[in-house]
Amino acid sequence: MPEPTGTQAAGTRTGGWGPGGTEPVAAEASEGHGAWATTAGEAGAVGDVPGAARANGAAEVGGTAGTADAPEDARPAGAVDTLSALRVVGAGEPAPAALATAPARIVIAADGSYAARLAPAAPAVLQGPGGGGATVWFPERWTLSGPEPYAVPLPLGQPEEPDSQVQPMSDGRVLISRRVADRYVFSLLYPTGPGTGEVPLGAVECERLALLPPAPGGSRAYALVPGARTTAVWLVAGGAFGPELVTRVPGRCTGGAWLDRTGRLLALDREAGGVVKTVAVDLERGGEVSPLLQIAEDSDDRLLLADPDSGLLLIRSNAPGEYRIGWGVLGSTRPVRFPECLRPGDGRALVPFAAQPGLVLTPETCAVVFRVDGAAGDTCVGVWRPAGRRLHLLPAPPGWLAGAGLWSREGVLRLPCTTAGAPCAVAEVRAPDEEVRTPGDAPDNGPVATASHGAGRDPATGAARAAAAWGGAGGADGDSRTQSPQPEPPAAEPRAAVHTPVVCRPVPLQQAPLQQHAGAGRVPVGGQGVLG
Repeated sequence: MPEPTGTQAAGTRTGGWGPGGTEPVAAEASEGHGAWATTAGEAGAVGDVPGAARANGAAEVGGTAGTADAPEDARPAGAVDTLSALRVVGAGEPAPAALATAPARIVIAADGSYAARLAPAAPAVLQGPGGGGATVWFPERWTLSGPEPYAVPLPLGQPEEPDSQVQPMSDGRVLISRRVADRYVFSLLYPTGPGTGEVPLGAVECERLALLPPAPGGSRAYALVPGARTTAVWLVAGGAFGPELVTRVPGRCTGGAWLDRTGRLLALDREAGGVVKTVAVDLERGGEVSPLLQIAEDSDDRLLLADPDSGLLLIRSNAPGEYRIGWGVLGSTRPVRFPECLRPGDGRALVPFAAQPGLVLTPETCAVVFRVDGAAGDTCVGVWRPAGRRLHLLPAPPGWLAGAGLWSREGVLRLPCTTAGAPCAVAEVRAPDEEVRTPGDAPDNGPVATASHGAGRDPATGAARAAAAWGGAGGADGDSRTQSPQPEPPAAEPRAAVHTPVVCRPVPLQQAPLQQHAGAGRVPVGGQGVLG
């Protein structure tokens, strides 16, 4: 198979998707679900410019010139419903069933300021025997940093393919990757007065390409391109001359997680020799590769989530004899733990997708949110802390874009939602308060909500708030408890005050010495892991 190559394109173009003279329509806030507090914004009209508009015809090469101005915190005046603004695409009023198409996945920037997704518009009616309709997709940018969220559609002259990939940048533009024949073409989209502006960045010739999660800083975007024997890491936005090849990693790599706040250390799950191990790639040292996860010689060890501030790592491994979710700490000498509460026995699947930032050196108090999919097709939200040793289940808010969300430094969980009444909304709830236990504490399977981890929170009302948030869903726990991999920090140790922690070099967890602890339920796994 030929090696991927990159090409460059320059210039801009603007396009509209039909007339946009739609009357402003106020979006209605959706009703709350349990203890979720929903902040409903509005969807912007085509060509709506939140802030200073960029002049037409401005040229840019490699994403270094002609940056669009950042939008204001408040939503733009005259914002309208997205579906109403783009209904001119269809040949008539869409059927209600057609509008019920599942929304596309949404991608949130590393700093939580913007999000982007492919949104469904009014279906276009297909001509021919049998009629029917097809969903029309267009890029949409969400602004999450203001007092309330709002969405700005970014349609061009034709709909997007459903397999196109989008990613928000820190300046408010949206990167889009399109498959065109045997290559992937990249552009930056931004709102202009008459419609949507587009800055072509170039293309990478390859069979498959996947955008990596948004990089810290938000000014660069990377992609993985698998090859016959190696996997290439490409800088597709933010370079000086279009897409640039950064490094080639031996083996077939998937996944992707950032280990620091500078965008230097990238973790990838590499398949080599019949097993999967997570490695760390140093992008500033020519792509130097070092091992990160090696729990057992013949185990598959994948990194699910990494929090750069606390160093908390969520891991999926079959070292215990079956695939389990465990946790460790970046740079720690303690082995991986596999809590029983993260081992659902009723057919549920757990996928972590966000960790609470700002908890420097305190990984045991870092809250993690899971998407919990039931065997019957139901989806709910799970919240877990290593020190809490139980999984709290919360009902999903209406219209949640499942698997997407972010934490604030104060411990508030924010989940993006879209409904007919509120096409752009964010549901918020505080993390359940928990009592931080020590290894010598007696097991307690009941709900705990006595200690407070957020700034300005009232312990007296925390239990009632958490109980209401659970909505009777309860929590998953077990007698086998998880022990903190680090000593308890002093009460006066600063947490959120430090925003740029020192980056720890990855330490292969297989090399961590196994330290035996008194207590039942802890069994060494492959010489390196601990159950419970």
